[in-house]
Amino acid sequence: QVQLVESGGGLVQAGGSLRLSCAASGSFFSINAMGWYRQAPGKQRELVATITSGGSTNYADSVKGRFTLSRDNAKNTVYLQMNSLNSEDTAVYYCNADVRRYYVSTRSYDYWGQGTQVTVSS
Repeated sequence: QVQLVESGGGLVQAGGSLRLSCAASGSFFSINAMGWYRQAPGKQRELVATITSGGSTNYADSVKGRFTLSRDNAKNTVYLQMNSLNSEDTAVYYCNADVRRYYVSTRSYDYWGQGTQVTVSS
């Protein structure tokens, strides 16, 4: 099985910064893309940012220029640096990983973390 453990959420004032981490552990061959999604109360889950194993990133327009996603492949960990936070960023943030479990198969599986709350006070 594969586990994604998130950390770094919390309460921050508007204009402040937070860094989220997500570490993957368990039994697998490799990890393809990893990323973060978020879900605010009453809203659907939405993409925040993703990063491939090669380091290519993709960001939601709402976070471009404020958030930076990075990855340490040796540690199977991604980091989301969030700057200039505002109330619109308040949500539960979920880590996601597309994981290739077995060397003998290219099939990949989708895994989610348990979520970490980010609250931005104005």
